[in-house]
Amino acid sequence: MTLEDLQRTMAAAIMQPLTADEQMGQHNSAGRPMSDVAGEFIQPNSRLTAFERLEIYNRQYWFRLQGAFAEDFPALRSVVGAERFEVLTNAYLGAHPSRSFTLRNLGSSLHAWLLQNPQYAGPRLALALDVVRVEWACIEAFDNAELPPLTAQEVSAINGDSRLSLQPHVRLLALDYPADDLVLAMHQQQKRESTEAGARSENDSDPVQRMRIRKRPTWLAIHRTDLSIYYKRLAQPEHRMLVSMQAGASLAEALDTAFSESRLTPSSRVRLVQQWFTNWAELGWICNPPQ
Repeated sequence: MTLEDLQRTMAAAIMQPLTADEQMGQHNSAGRPMSDVAGEFIQPNSRLTAFERLEIYNRQYWFRLQGAFAEDFPALRSVVGAERFEVLTNAYLGAHPSRSFTLRNLGSSLHAWLLQNPQYAGPRLALALDVVRVEWACIEAFDNAELPPLTAQEVSAINGDSRLSLQPHVRLLALDYPADDLVLAMHQQQKRESTEAGARSENDSDPVQRMRIRKRPTWLAIHRTDLSIYYKRLAQPEHRMLVSMQAGASLAEALDTAFSESRLTPSSRVRLVQQWFTNWAELGWICNPPQ
């Protein structure tokens, strides 16, 4: 084998999914015995066969993926339950194994996959989908770029034809449930558990029932400030305007979209928009469209 052949062979071997009892499968995807595959590039020793030595890497690779996935989606786990979450994790990672240099991208296809495979979410599918969107938005908000915000001079030159953009780390969501409450609570619990030797004071009860999460339209912005993630609830017109601006609409077009169903008087609309822009400017959300 060349070095590249060896790397590809081993990668394919350790990346194949584990069996239901978390062991390495006896055959690869082509039906070839894994003992033969392992024997091509691994020597047995006095204690372990080539298959058993390769199995160590195979299991540790998948345990690492499963652990990273659970760290990224603790609120989803609380919605679907621990046992169902384990099944969901293995099915999703089998369909979407890691293809990136970073485990950050593991959950990038989860929302689309769950839409196509709703049986893995159980009876709370709609809530699970909202929770996934919030948890993935948190990952994006933490990692996405930050551009220079508009200067005071640039703000003063804004008119109806201006086309503005939002910071790439600002993620906008329209949800059926106030899923941010649950996500925030579960992420805070996750942090406590990591510093309290795994203590789970509230783990005996269902957090969805305990927090009385009920269906209610919710508009949300998730953003980053000083390397911390924050949630900001939005009014529907404000959300519409931000989404429109983010999509490249002019300021006049975004305003029309924001108030298309509003009965507010023109003066009330002006006051609202002034308040929004003041908040957005303070948060540094508004910037020039990327070139």
